[in-house]
Amino acid sequence: MNWNVPLKILLLLSAGFLAACSTVEGTGRAQLNMMSLDEEISLGTSAYKEALADETIIRKGPAARRVRMVGERIAAAANARHPSIAGEFDWEFVLVDDDEIVNAWALPGGKCAVYSGMLRVARTDDMLAAVMGHEAAHAIARHGGERLTQSAVLGIATDIALQDSAPGSRQAVMTAMGVGVVLPFSRMQETEADYIGLFISADAGYDPRGAVQLWEAMAEQGASSIEFLSTHPSHGTRIDELEELMPRAMEVYENRMQVGLLEPVRLKEATPSLPARKKNRK
Repeated sequence: MNWNVPLKILLLLSAGFLAACSTVEGTGRAQLNMMSLDEEISLGTSAYKEALADETIIRKGPAARRVRMVGERIAAAANARHPSIAGEFDWEFVLVDDDEIVNAWALPGGKCAVYSGMLRVARTDDMLAAVMGHEAAHAIARHGGERLTQSAVLGIATDIALQDSAPGSRQAVMTAMGVGVVLPFSRMQETEADYIGLFISADAGYDPRGAVQLWEAMAEQGASSIEFLSTHPSHGTRIDELEELMPRAMEVYENRMQVGLLEPVRLKEATPSLPARKKNRK
């Protein structure tokens, strides 16, 4: 192998990585993210429209109002706690009509969706706030840009290391790196979002004990995942970690209830460009 060219590439990459190093808002963890916040927000806005293009959006009724109300308070707390990131977001929270999906997500820029199936599990507003706070935390921690950077770095590193190897070697190494790097990295991001989201929901005036209740309810939905091969921590692990944080989170919650709730962020109506289109169900 001619190491001259790879060495030059690695030196250039190292310089780029140093420039891209930052810290996660809310935890202070060192983070490698080669995307700017503006780039992430632009990407999130485009992905949001694409993700919801074939979904049915529930715009009216008690469930939609509930998601909107909780979202307004979560956004207010996020903006207050993390103004340099969340303050740049144009928050949106929509309810997707799909009772079969127990899920929620948030994209860079504060574009969030909750599936109606999640409301069966998140029975109280405290539990729903735990879900929405967690998802908002992913956007605030800029996990999307970090994951894209990670994928690019792993791909480049693998190409350099295996440029003279057999074709099958690349797939084997990528699989091993997925188990050894990507999965633990994803679990770390989930744990970080649990941490940041717990304090956001508490500062929004929602009882943080709802987060433990949520994961207990999620565990009742089915068997716990095998943590070693999962991108998410097991339900038991999440509950244990949340319980450790609970005394501090309760202080934030009780203080918020004493001094009064933050002024909710007034969300605009669901983007008109997101049609309430009926899905073709099989």
